[in-house]
Amino acid sequence: MAPTAEDGEPSGRRAAPAAAPPPGPPPVSGAAAPGARMPRWLPRAMVLALALIAAFQLGSWAFHQLTGLLINILIAFFLALAIEPAVSRMASRGMRRGLATFLVFLGLTIAVAGFITLLGSMLAGQIIKMIEGFPGYLDALINWINDTFHTELRRVDIQEGLLHSDWLRKYVQSSAAGVLDVSTQVLGGLFRLLTVTLFSFYFAADGPRLRRSLCSVLPPARQAEVLRAWEIAVDKTGGYLYSRGLMALISGIAHYVLLEIMGVPYAPVLGVWVGLVSQFIPTIGTYLAGALPMLIAFTVNPWYAVWVLVFVVIYQQFENYVLQPKLTAKTVDIHPAVAFGSVVAGTALLGAVGALIAIPAVATLQAFLGAYVKRYAVTDDPRVHGHRSRGASGPGALTRLRRLWTRRTPGGEGRS
Repeated sequence: MAPTAEDGEPSGRRAAPAAAPPPGPPPVSGAAAPGARMPRWLPRAMVLALALIAAFQLGSWAFHQLTGLLINILIAFFLALAIEPAVSRMASRGMRRGLATFLVFLGLTIAVAGFITLLGSMLAGQIIKMIEGFPGYLDALINWINDTFHTELRRVDIQEGLLHSDWLRKYVQSSAAGVLDVSTQVLGGLFRLLTVTLFSFYFAADGPRLRRSLCSVLPPARQAEVLRAWEIAVDKTGGYLYSRGLMALISGIAHYVLLEIMGVPYAPVLGVWVGLVSQFIPTIGTYLAGALPMLIAFTVNPWYAVWVLVFVVIYQQFENYVLQPKLTAKTVDIHPAVAFGSVVAGTALLGAVGALIAIPAVATLQAFLGAYVKRYAVTDDPRVHGHRSRGASGPGALTRLRRLWTRRTPGGEGRS
């Protein structure tokens, strides 16, 4: 009898080996194996990314907070460029540069203060005159309304209605509440003016030291380019102010002659007002300049205000299309279309400040880049001078239309 194992199988037959588990799917590329560590560069990269984001946010916040200061520094820099020729001329004659800058600023301050004093006294006198003559104007207006529309209005009723109206009460309340805001704006404007004055004084007085400090961190080739750009900026800014001053003089004389002929009071001061405001206040300067002479001319004769308005409009067109292009081309050397576009772009970027400094900035950039643009001789082609070549363009439109008409007309082939 054959021996058997305990499980009943023959002892000579060996047990089959246990089946091996099926092979699993291959590991995914890049997947971390169980128990693998995080790469050492990953925490550093995350910290660096967070640091860059924080630095960007901090820089953006600081830039927005310092925008006002940066604009003031930009204004001061262009003001220093404008007075640079006068300061350099005085310094070349042996005067200290700081004293020369102080004398230039003192002259500007005296001129501005005198102009504001004369203008303030003129406005105060005219306002008092208008207030004293207001009842007469109101009576004349009421009589005209009564005669035209057959009404029975009285000045006393109109005055009582205005004094007891809700509109006047609300206006007085809002004006009283806005006094603090006006005071804050005035103080802010004075502080801004002081900041611009101090920076422009330092830029003008320490101009050579500033240029040396800037050139000391640049190689010699770059130093020559920086100094050349600085000289171009001084010339273009001075030329721009020269052209504006000349146009202000012409405009002031023209309006003074008109106001003097009509017998409008304070004609010299009004002429200076129109000349300066229309040339040195961008965008709205023309309207501000013409409003004050019209208002004062109205106190003399209402028709005089109309004549002043007509003269302002006509002179503005003459200045825009005849006077300004010629003076700008000689002093700033910039095309009128480019000047207009630069003013629009400057206004969109920095408001009134951008409109004021846009033309000298663009003129400086154009003159500086002009040295690096290679120019070639222009071919002698009629199209360069604005003449079209008939042989190249084919028959004219009238000839083509005539041929088409003769083809569509019966018997046209024979006539053509």
